[in-house]
Amino acid sequence: MPAKLTAKLRVENAGPGKKVTVIDGLPRNSEFLAALAKELKKSCGTGGKAGDGSVELQGDQRERLQDLLTRKGWTVKGGIP
Repeated sequence: MPAKLTAKLRVENAGPGKKVTVIDGLPRNSEFLAALAKELKKSCGTGGKAGDGSVELQGDQRERLQDLLTRKGWTVKGGIP
């Protein structure tokens, strides 16, 4: 695990009227991603899933995620416009 992580946030359309927030640029470690997805879903009160080097959360969660990930000591790019 790198000492300093850089998370890239972006919002994608997941169908008509649906958005997902994608946290990209993460280590390709399935256990780490699964634990992170679980923690962030609970913190944001929303659904989501771990992907390959990324985590997806339902809705536009950039503001909340920027705060949560910054408090972890991570660098966050692409947060609030």
